[in-house]
Amino acid sequence: MMLRNVFLSLFASLALALPCMQARAQEYPSKPVTVVLVLAAGTGLDVAVRTWAAQLTQSLGRQVVIENRPGADGILAVNAVKSAPADGHTLLVATSGALAINQAIYKQLPYDPAKDFVPASLYVKSPFVLVVHPSLPVRTAAELVAYVKARPGQLNYGAAGASSAPRLSMELFAQHFGLNINVVPYKNSIQVVTDLAAGQVPMAFSEAGAAQQFIRGNRLRALAVSSLARFNSLPDVPTLAEATARPGLEAASWHALMAPTATPRPVLNRLHGEMARAMKLPEVNKAIANLDLIPLTPASTEDTQQYIAAEAKKWGDLVRKLGLAGSQ
Repeated sequence: MMLRNVFLSLFASLALALPCMQARAQEYPSKPVTVVLVLAAGTGLDVAVRTWAAQLTQSLGRQVVIENRPGADGILAVNAVKSAPADGHTLLVATSGALAINQAIYKQLPYDPAKDFVPASLYVKSPFVLVVHPSLPVRTAAELVAYVKARPGQLNYGAAGASSAPRLSMELFAQHFGLNINVVPYKNSIQVVTDLAAGQVPMAFSEAGAAQQFIRGNRLRALAVSSLARFNSLPDVPTLAEATARPGLEAASWHALMAPTATPRPVLNRLHGEMARAMKLPEVNKAIANLDLIPLTPASTEDTQQYIAAEAKKWGDLVRKLGLAGSQ
């Protein structure tokens, strides 16, 4: 009898809470929505966010305000949203670096991506291009693998940052094929591409936007893109998986719209639905593709959580193998 009363009490509480939750979703947003970005204004991530934010401003009926908080590998932006009220009015846009790599790199990270945040939408992949200097006698990724294997420890690649996504992408590539190559560290990705085009280093994984002018000018040779889908701007360049006959091989960054974990589910569902609608718009899709990013139809919250967890394991395992765990 007592157990029955407990169940009845719980049921009654849920029944009372449901209309409140529905009302909260219908009232949302009640003020402007601030989206905090981990990167600076003018970056591909920033331009992509401003593209879909304009659509959300219309559909939500409230201004979507963009706030750039670059620095500290995304930690500044993440902490700002972590400490904000979990009501859907302060959101985060972060990359795989902040959400899947930092926790392996940092000894003490002031947030836990899986516990502190929930994905509203993973809407873009940001892949890289495997490029070589034309003096290197290879024209495919498979030929590059054979060339490097025949010269263990003799070849270098350029990368900005010890734990940057392009650097880890090259190391993942090397791990998959048993390659022994050395990293030449740079301060930023522009210097990497400039030196690569000048023949100072023979290869790198580069952001597509930075490498495009050199590829078109035949100063760099593109061998593969690191995503599972090809670039619109490089339609003849195969994916890494295609070029190496390794299905599923991918080394891409991505952008995700995140909310604090305690955000009400109806509010989260509203955001997910609005993002799915925005990403299907031809003008949004085209604008993002023109940034050399790959627009996605957002998967469900649960599927996205599983994907982010898998990415965290993939990059975390690599970071530990490279001896970079807890290096910052």
